[in-house]
Amino acid sequence: MKLFVKIAALWVLSISAACADRGSVADAPIVPLEKSGVAEEAYSATETATAMVNLNGRSRVDLSGKWRYIVDPSRLGILKAGRQRGFPKDRGPTNHPLIEYEWDTSPTMDVPGDWNSQVRELNMYEGMVWFRRKVSADPQPGKRYFLHFEASNYDTRVFLNGDLLGRHIGGFTPFEFEVTDKLKAGENSLVVSVDSEHSAKTIPAEDFDWQNYGGITRPVSLIEVPETFIHSYWVRLGKAGHIEVDVKLDGPNRAGSMVDISIPSLGVTVQAKTDAQGQAQASFPTPEGLKLWEPATPTLYDVKVASNQDSIGDRIGFRTIEVRGPKIYLNNKPLTLYGISIHEEALGEIPTRRMDEAAARALLGEALDLGSNFVRLAHYPHSEIMPRLADEMGLLVWSEIPVYWDIDFESEKTLHEAQTMINEMIARDKNRASIIVWSVANETPIKDVRTVFLRKLIDNVRAQDSTRLVSSAMDKSAKKDGQAENLIVANDPLGEFVDIISLNRYDGWYGPLTPAEIYKVQWETIYDKPIILSEFGAGALHGYRADPLTRWSEDYQALMYEEFIEMTKRIPNYAGMSPWILKDFRSHRRFHGRFQAGWNRKGVIDQTGKRKLAFDVLQNYYNEQDSREPLKP
Repeated sequence: MKLFVKIAALWVLSISAACADRGSVADAPIVPLEKSGVAEEAYSATETATAMVNLNGRSRVDLSGKWRYIVDPSRLGILKAGRQRGFPKDRGPTNHPLIEYEWDTSPTMDVPGDWNSQVRELNMYEGMVWFRRKVSADPQPGKRYFLHFEASNYDTRVFLNGDLLGRHIGGFTPFEFEVTDKLKAGENSLVVSVDSEHSAKTIPAEDFDWQNYGGITRPVSLIEVPETFIHSYWVRLGKAGHIEVDVKLDGPNRAGSMVDISIPSLGVTVQAKTDAQGQAQASFPTPEGLKLWEPATPTLYDVKVASNQDSIGDRIGFRTIEVRGPKIYLNNKPLTLYGISIHEEALGEIPTRRMDEAAARALLGEALDLGSNFVRLAHYPHSEIMPRLADEMGLLVWSEIPVYWDIDFESEKTLHEAQTMINEMIARDKNRASIIVWSVANETPIKDVRTVFLRKLIDNVRAQDSTRLVSSAMDKSAKKDGQAENLIVANDPLGEFVDIISLNRYDGWYGPLTPAEIYKVQWETIYDKPIILSEFGAGALHGYRADPLTRWSEDYQALMYEEFIEMTKRIPNYAGMSPWILKDFRSHRRFHGRFQAGWNRKGVIDQTGKRKLAFDVLQNYYNEQDSREPLKP
C-alpha cells in the first residue's frame, strides 16, 4: 500500500503546477535544529519554552487561508545527510538546486486543514508536504513576535525567509518560534514542511485506528507581545478551599515585577511579585458568593491577569475533583460519569480534521442531546476549541495523549516525546474547569516495560497538576490460571498508579459472546478505586435493520447497549461510562466493503449526524439517571 501511495504522490507532484487550486523559557518540547542542516532523525533532550497560552487574549494576525503546497514523497526538500536543499527558499525556474519547483505556480490548499480531505489524490497519502505563505509584517520597536502553530501532523520544520526556525514532533499540541529578530518589514516567506508518516518509534506508532490526517491541521498565527509579556497563568480552586494562581512572565523585566490578578464580578484583586525566573504565586480565600462550576451550572468568571507591560483576560470556572475510595467527587459531591467518546473529525460526507467552532459545537451538541455530562476526547489532545466549549456547555472532559496500543516502550526518545506531549497538553488546557482527567495511554499491552514507561508519564502529570485525576484506558485484565473466560478482573498492574480504573470492553462484538450472552460476564477488582467503562460498542451501518442478533445492524448495536447498561449493575465500584463512539469516523484499517468501506461504524450517529437506535437507548438511560441535574451531597 505504501508503495502505491508513494507512486501516486509522485504523479501528483509532477502535475501539481498544472493543477487547479482545490481549494525562552522552561519546560518544553520543541526540538531545536542547527541552521547548518536538518538531520532526518534529529533529536535533542534540550528543552525550550512551551507555547504561550490563550491566543484569543493576544494581539495576533491569523494566517489562515490559501497556502501553496508541494508534495515531496522522496523528501528532496531536505536531504537525509542533513543538508538543506531548495524548498525552504523562494526560487525561480532557472535557479539551482532543484530547478523542478517554483512556489508561485504551485497549487494551493486551505490552512488550517488536512490534505487528505482537500486533494483527492492525497486521500491516503502519508509522507512529506511543503507549504508556503507570504506574510506581510510591520514589526515595531519594543515588541516581540512569535509564529504560533496550534498543531500540525506530525513532524514539522518551519523556515522564515529561508532560515530554519526549528522542528516540532507530535500531531496535536501547540508550538511556537520567536521571530523578533528574523521578521522583516514588508513581505516575508514562511515555508513549512509537514511529514505525516509514522514509524515504530513515533506516538502513535504505525498501527492506529483512525485516519492519519496530515497537514497544518489547526490555525497558524503571528503574535505580537510586549518585550516582557505574560507567557502563561494558572487560576484554579485548590484543595484547601483557596483560589491559587501561578503566573509566568517572559522578557528582560520578568524578575521583580508586580502582577495583578482580578475577578471583577467577585470584587477580588490580589498582587504577587515575580521571582528571578519571572514566576509569581498567589493564594486567597474563596470569595463570598463564588458559584462552583458543574455540568448543570457551568459558571465561568472573567479573570484578568496584568503586569506592568501586559494584560490578558480569560473566562475560568472553579471546581474541585477528587477520588475517595471507590467514588469520584465533584465539588465534594458524588459524581457518576455519563458520557460518550469523540474523535476530532467534523460531521459531513467528506470527513476532515479541521475543527472550527461550528463543527465543535455540532459534536458537543450531540453529546448534550444524549444527556451526557462527560466526554472522552480520544485519542489525542483535541483542538482548544473543544475544552473551551465544554467549559461553556457544561461537559466534563477526559483528555489524553496518543500513546496508543503497542509503541516502543524501551526507547528514551519515545518517552521524551510522550512527556513533551503531556507538557504541551497540560500547559495549554490547565485553566479549563471542564477537564477532570488527564489520560496517559489507551489499550497498551500488559508488560513490565510498558508499566514502567506509563508510570513515568503519570509521575510527570502529577508533578505538574495535582488538582485533576489521572487515568489510562486499559484493554485486558491479567488472566489467572483457571479463570473463567467470562470473568473480568480489574487487576492490570497499572491500576496501582492511576486514580480511575478505566476499561475498554467489547464483549459481544469481539470474542465468542453474542449481545444476548453478555449477561454471563461477571466482574471483580483488586483495587478500591472507581471503575468506568471507557469504551464499549459495536459496528452498525445506519439504516440497516435486521434481527437483533444480526451483526452490523442497528438492532444488534442497540441490544449491545442495552446489555452493557444492564452489566453496569454487576461492576464493583462502578462510576460511569463513555461508550465508543459518538459518530462513525474514517479509518483505513476498516476493510469490510459492504458495511465499513474505510469507516469505523461504531458511532451512535453516522458521519453526517443521522442517529442510530443505540443513540435512543443511551439517551433514555442517561435521562433516567438525571445525568444533567445539579449534584447532591
